[in-house]
Amino acid sequence: MDSIESLQWRYATKKFDSEKKLETSQLELLAQAFNLTATSYGLQPCKLIVVQDQDLKEKMVPHSYGQMQVKDASAVLVICTTAVDEQYVKDYFSIVKKERNTPDEVIQPFQDFLTSTFSKKESEEIELWAKNQAYLILGNLLTVCAQQQIDSCPMEGFVPEKIDELLDLKNKGLKSTLLLPVGYRATDDSMSQLKKVRRPQQEMVFYL
Repeated sequence: MDSIESLQWRYATKKFDSEKKLETSQLELLAQAFNLTATSYGLQPCKLIVVQDQDLKEKMVPHSYGQMQVKDASAVLVICTTAVDEQYVKDYFSIVKKERNTPDEVIQPFQDFLTSTFSKKESEEIELWAKNQAYLILGNLLTVCAQQQIDSCPMEGFVPEKIDELLDLKNKGLKSTLLLPVGYRATDDSMSQLKKVRRPQQEMVFYL
């Protein structure tokens, strides 16, 4: 399928086939897509937890307002945010230097700029910025899933504090932001047969 056909094919899966599992290679592809997604300044303030353990998935259900997708999906991708401070910025530029062999005189001004920029922000402001990056990642993952014919269901409806506690995210320096159950749609998911509804494109797109 081409890109548009893939996007026509996808929908927010309401019922997964709990017996059909994604291959390790498919999950690795999604992990790579996560890591390659563009983020502001290239800082990647998000990390990914791939939950496959059935017991954990079942325990996530009551903290996800009873949505059974988290139990029946092959895996639940938990997109998390992480704190960004001076050390985090420094570590990023260490990678830049290693990968590109960029001279310090080129790196340092940008590093100093970002260090100064983030030092002036409140933690809540940085967290909001990081959450915006998480949504960029989610959009990219939805598209990649569609292209690979992997079913998915983006979720904001969960209690982050409870998911954080269940997955021990605080000790990892992470906060859950979005959930993305992935797998294969059940054959009796009636939502899969419904026509996609979108506003007319001419009402939504303008050319200047």
